[in-house]
This record gives sequence, C-alpha cells and structure tokens, in this order.
Amino acid sequence: MGSSSSSYAPKTIYLDVDGKVQKVVFSRHCSPCDIKELLCSSSNIPRNTAIMMVDPEGALVSIDPTMPTNSPNSLYKVISLSTGQLGDKEDMFQNVLSQVAEQFSRAFRINELKTEVTNRLAMLEKRVELEGLKVVEIEKCKNDLKKLRDEMTSRGGGRVGNCPCKYNFSDDGKKLNPRRDVPSYPKYTLSQETIEALKKPTFDVWHWEHNEMLSCLEYMYHDLGLVKEFNMNPITLKRWLLGIQENYRSNPFHNFRHCFCVSQMMYGMINLCNLPEKMTLTDMGILMTAAVCHDLDHPGYNNTYQINARTELAVRYNDISPLENHHCAVAFQILSLPECNIFANVELEAYKQIRQAIITLILATDMARHGEILDSFKHKVDSFDFTNEEHVTCLKMVLIKCCDISNEVRPTEVAEPWVDCLLEEYFMQSDREKTEGLPVAPFMDRDKVTKPTAQIGFIKFVLIPMFETVMKLFPQIEEIMVQPLRDSRDHYEELKQIDDAMTEGSGSRFMIQKFKKVMGRPDLRL
Repeated sequence: MGSSSSSYAPKTIYLDVDGKVQKVVFSRHCSPCDIKELLCSSSNIPRNTAIMMVDPEGALVSIDPTMPTNSPNSLYKVISLSTGQLGDKEDMFQNVLSQVAEQFSRAFRINELKTEVTNRLAMLEKRVELEGLKVVEIEKCKNDLKKLRDEMTSRGGGRVGNCPCKYNFSDDGKKLNPRRDVPSYPKYTLSQETIEALKKPTFDVWHWEHNEMLSCLEYMYHDLGLVKEFNMNPITLKRWLLGIQENYRSNPFHNFRHCFCVSQMMYGMINLCNLPEKMTLTDMGILMTAAVCHDLDHPGYNNTYQINARTELAVRYNDISPLENHHCAVAFQILSLPECNIFANVELEAYKQIRQAIITLILATDMARHGEILDSFKHKVDSFDFTNEEHVTCLKMVLIKCCDISNEVRPTEVAEPWVDCLLEEYFMQSDREKTEGLPVAPFMDRDKVTKPTAQIGFIKFVLIPMFETVMKLFPQIEEIMVQPLRDSRDHYEELKQIDDAMTEGSGSRFMIQKFKKVMGRPDLRL
C-alpha cells in the first residue's frame, strides 16, 4: 500500500493542445492552484484564467494532486471558461448531466422498479376486488403499498436543485445508500510502517487514494477495539464507511480527505494521550465516529453564507449552527439504514447516549462557539477529574475541535496545500457573496487576504492557546503538536515580513536576507 518511492514520484499527464500531445509533469505536493497555473501555461492559456479539464469522453477531471493519470492515447483537454466559450461550457455541462442521469437510471434500475411496482400494485388491487378482503387484510395491503412507495423513493431519490448550498428537504425519507457494494471495496494490508505512521500527527494524508483511506479508517476501528466493544458486523462497518465517503462532496477543502485527516488526527491523539487508559471504549467510539461524520454533506459555503442568504438549511435550523446540525442529520440518516448501522447490536438506552454524545461533539465544531467551549475547559483543566462526566464531555468537545483545525500541526509540506484548498473554497464563497450582494468577510476576500495574513492570527489566537491548554492535561503533546504550531507561526511571520518589505519598497538587501532565512540557506549566493 503506497511504497515510499511511488508516494514521492512525480505525476505525469498528457494533454491535447491544438491537436498535439503535450506532456505535463508535476509534484504530488503541488497545490490545486499550482497545478491549474501549470495547465494554463502548457495549454497556452493566460494565467489566472478559470479553466476546466475533461477526458476524451467529455467527463470532467478534478484538478488536484490526486487526479487520475492518463496516456498519450487518452488525452485530457484543458478548456478556458472565458466569456466566448460559455456556450461550449453549457453544452458540455448538459452532456455531463445527461451522462449522469443515464448512469443513475441504470444504477437504480428505475424502469425495472416501476414495472415491478406496477405489477405488484395490480396484484394487490386484484386481491382486494376478487377476494373481498377483511379490514385487517386491507390494512396489511396498505402497509405493503407504503413499503413499496418508500422503496421506490429510496432507490430513485437524489439531490434536487441547482444551487449547491440551498437544500430541498421535501423528501424527508431519502435514503443515503453507498453507490458501491462491499465486494468492490479492495482489501489492503497495511504495512507495519503505515500502522505506526497512522498514530502520529506527522502522517502525510496526501499520499492515499480513497479506498486506501477507507482501509485505514477500518483498521483504526479494529485496532481501538471498537468492533468488538460494539459487536459490529465487519461487513456493516465497510458499508457504513462507504456510505460516509459517498456523502462527502468534492469541495476544495471540506471533502472526504479532510474527513480522513481529522479522523487520523483523532486516532493519533487517542494514542499519544493514552486516552484508553483514562476513558471508556464507548468514549473512544464516540470520538472516532464524531470525527468521521463531522462535516458530512458540507456544501462548501459556511454558516455565515447560509444565514445571510436565508437558505432553506438556515431556515430549517433557525440560524443556529445550520451546517453542524445538517452534518448530524445526515450522519444519523446513514446510521438509520440497517445495512450501515454499526451500532445495531447496542442496547437502546446505550445507543441513545451514544447518539446524544456524537451530536454534542459535532455541534461543538461550530467555530462560533469556540470561545465558550475553550473557556469552559480552562476552568476545569487545573482540577480535571476523569470520573466527572461533565469534565470528560468538555474534554471530548475540545479534542474534536483540536483535530478539526489541526492542519498546521503537521509538517509544512503536508499543511501548506490545505491552506491553498481552504483559500480556494473561501474565494468561491466570497465571489458568490459579491454577486448576490451579501456581506463579504475580509479573510475570505481574494482582493484582501494572503496566505500569511490568513494564517498568522488564526495560529496565534486560536490554535496555540487551545493546544497549550490541552497541553496542561497532556504534557506529552508539546514536542509533537504544540512546537510545530509555534514553528508554523514563525514561518508565516517571516513570509509576511517579506511581503511587507516588497509592498513598502524596502531595500533589496533586507529582502534577500529574509529570503535566505526562510529558505534555510544563509550561505546562498544571489
């Protein structure tokens, strides 16, 4: 599973540029923005032009480090989304939508289902007419009809509407089944090196494909003893993980890789802080499951947008943590499916407590509640009592918050691409807000924010204070988690000084000295 040589090898793709084959090579550590710039250059398209990439069949190809490779016989094509090509873009989207509709029809066997339902309805109606069924039998027929309708709804249901951030809740019974069955979920054997790396915050989350990440998550549940503790059916665990993956959207930041990133950090903190010795296995299951589910079906537009735009989601939850409430709802919709219910063998009262605890943790990830939750933990940490349920609940809320925003704990080469992804998602939202005449936050405005300005305040005033408070309870995290945050703060402050010097027109000697220091090459001759 991913040897070191293949993990660090550059990726090669082939483009069709004016009828000629163009080879493009890039590092797997490149950010999506860097890859887009490279594609523009290779395709003779001006920089900063909005682009999309398609395969020979016209299907969209994601532009990120994990994009599938191709060959000179199956060329990708980069298309500029300039004003003059809007017609082609619309035709292409219509083509893609038609393909998706056809695939859904085949996947859900809608025509076969309609025929089956019609035949069964006719049979039931004939029974009522010819046999003069009694009242009890008629009620049974009604129940059969209801089950058939529910089955048709669940197998033919899907998202409705064109706006990715405005929801249609008319189908409350919608079922969220994984689109792949378990046999197509490859079995990976994790190497001992990978097993040990999974327990550390330095784990490089960019090297793994989705199926590999699913196998890693499956391993975590087995390793922590959660499969045995909750008497989970291993096949049900696989189906549940597939259902989870299928219900994360392909956003630049809030996607399944972010889900895996947060869950792996949670697994790492559980091991680093020796939590199984201090808390129950049920607590471990709550922490891991909340981490896996915490951003389900995130639309890529935050709570502020939802509230200001008065989306159906904001209306449904009365402007109170609309996204986090939605993540919880989707999580338990998936768990409501018998084939995906990993807690099916847990007693009812115990399940109610687990459900409430998971909801509490997911709702705690709303950054609007950051100050409230951290202040509460600060009041408890100096006299923390692991036998006090209120103390333990507060700790679990802080732990999921730490994991949710922990990217800067990781090495720079792992953390920095996440900043690019987050800014890309921010810019998508701020562009939309400008178009719709809504307020725009300065830290999300492409005309006002830079990487250093985006990160320095967040690291200094949010991350370091929270992790240093946790360090009072678990001193062992200082070297491996807190110190990297301090180093990251210093790194971005150095970058900001260079930006400021360039903006103010300071002497070139000062800029060169700063450049050498940031590069770690004071002996470099320029």
